Amino acid sequence: MVTMNSEQSACRRKPGENSDIGGTVDRYRTRDNQVNQCNNQNGDAVDKSPGSPTYHITASCAEDTPNYLVYQKMEAIVEKMSDEVTGVPVKTVKNFMTKTPSVFTGTDLISWMMKTMAIDDQEALHVAHLMASHGYFFPIDDHCLTVKNDNTFYRFQTPYFWPSNCWEPENTDYAVYLCKRTMQNKTRLELADYEAENLAKLQKMFSRKWEFIFMQAEAQSKVDKKRDKLERKVLDSQERAFWDVYRPMPGCVNTTEMDIKKACRSYRPVSKSSKHLQLGIASTDIPSQSEPCAVSLIETLSKEIEVLKARLDRSSTKVSKVSEALIAYFEQYIEYDPFFIQPELTNPWISDNSEMWEQDKLAKEVSTRRVKRWAFSLQELLQDPVGREQFTRFLDKEFSGENLKFWEAVQELKTLPQKEVQTKVNEIWNEFLGPDASCPINVDSQSYEITKKNLQKPDRWCFDIAAAHVYHLMKSDSYSRYLRSEMYKDFLSGSKKKTSVKGIRSIVSFSGRRDTATS
Repeated sequence: MVTMNSEQSACRRKPGENSDIGGTVDRYRTRDNQVNQCNNQNGDAVDKSPGSPTYHITASCAEDTPNYLVYQKMEAIVEKMSDEVTGVPVKTVKNFMTKTPSVFTGTDLISWMMKTMAIDDQEALHVAHLMASHGYFFPIDDHCLTVKNDNTFYRFQTPYFWPSNCWEPENTDYAVYLCKRTMQNKTRLELADYEAENLAKLQKMFSRKWEFIFMQAEAQSKVDKKRDKLERKVLDSQERAFWDVYRPMPGCVNTTEMDIKKACRSYRPVSKSSKHLQLGIASTDIPSQSEPCAVSLIETLSKEIEVLKARLDRSSTKVSKVSEALIAYFEQYIEYDPFFIQPELTNPWISDNSEMWEQDKLAKEVSTRRVKRWAFSLQELLQDPVGREQFTRFLDKEFSGENLKFWEAVQELKTLPQKEVQTKVNEIWNEFLGPDASCPINVDSQSYEITKKNLQKPDRWCFDIAAAHVYHLMKSDSYSRYLRSEMYKDFLSGSKKKTSVKGIRSIVSFSGRRDTATS
C-alpha cells in the first residue's frame, strides 16, 4: 500500500469519493488507516475532518492540476465502461486450479469502445492505449501498460489510485512496496529485474532508516494476509499497476511527468486571488485586495491576447516543406561534398599539392563540374573568381556592368579600415549615385532617398539598401538571362569540345601519316 506522508496524502486525495469498482476503495482506506496507526507512533496524527484546513485544500487540489480536464473526460469513459449493465463485461475466469476475478479481455474492450464511441478499431486501440498508460485499466500479467486487441486479460483500477487524486508518491513509499513484495512467497509477486535494481538502489539510499521501512512493509504484509484470497489478488494487481504508472519499467512512457507550459499556466498567482471575483463572494477579509487582483487579471489577459495576435500574424512554414527544401539542398550539393565524393583537387594541407591555390590562374582549364555549380545561385557564381569574371563580361555586353561594380564596391567598403570609410563613401556616391555620376545605376526612388539620408552620417552600411536592390535586379533579371545565354552554354560545353577537337586532330594526323607511308 502507498503510505505517503499523512499530511501530503490528505492534501492530494479527493473528498467524498463514492464511485467504486469492485468495492475496494473502502478496504484500501481501512488498510491505510491501519498502517498509519503504526506510522503515527512516531508523530502526530493529521486532522482530516470537514472543518479542518486540510479538507478545504483537498477540495481544490485536483482542479489545480494541469491535466484535470483530461482526467475528467477519461474518468467519465471509465465510469461508463464499469457499468454493470451497459459497460464492458467483467467476469471471473475459472481455470483448473485457480480463479482470476474481475477481468475483461482486450477484444471486449475494443468492441465496446467501437460501439459506444462510434470510432474504428485503430482509433479505439489508440484511445485505450492512452487510458491504460494513465493507469485506468491494466494487463494483469504485464508491467507494460498497453492494450492489445486479443484475449489478454485486463482489470479496472480502483478510483483510489486514479491520477486525478494528485498522487506524488515518494521513494520511501516505493521502497516499502518493493520490500513487502519480497516478503510474500508468490510467483506473481516476484520482483522484475528492474525492480530488483531499484530496490538495491533504494536500500543503499535509505540505509539509515531501512529498519523503519522494513517495519512498515511487515505491517502491511500482515494486514494483507487477513484478507480473502481473491480480494488480495485484485488489490495486489491494482497496487502493482499504480507503481507501473509512477515508476514505469525502462522503455515505457512516464505519463506523470508534467508539461512545463501547463505547469507555468497552472501556478499563476492571479488564479487563486481571482476566485473570489469569479464566485462573487462578498467578504470583509479581502476588500482591499479585490481591486488590485481584478486589475492584474485584466492586464494578464490583455498580454495573453497580444501574444496570441502576434502568433497569428507570424508566418509559419510547414515542417514537410522545410524537410523537402533541406533534402533538395543536400541532394544538390552532395556532388561537391568531399566526405561523399573525392574532390578534383586535393587538400594542399594534406597532400602538399598547391594546385587548389593556383586554380584561379588557370581559367582555360575550368572543369565542367565547377561550371555547373554556377547555376545553383548567383551567390555561387560570384564566389567563384572565374565565374565572376564571366558574369562581368556578360553584363558588359548587356550594358549593365555598373550594377556589379557598384555591388562589389559596397562589399569592399565593409572591409576597409575606419579612417578610409569616409573617402570610399564619397567615391561610391560620386561614381554611381551622384548627379554627375560616371557610371549611374538604376535604383528606385525610395532606396535612393534612404541612401542619401544615410550619407549625413556615413558608415560602412550606408549603401546597403541600394546594394540589396541592385543585387535583387541582377538575381531576378541578369543572372537568369546569363544562364540561358550562349556564352554560359559554350563555356559549360567547352571541355567536351576540347576533347572532340583533340580526337579529330589525332584522326587527321593518323590518316596523313598513312598516306605518306603508302606514297
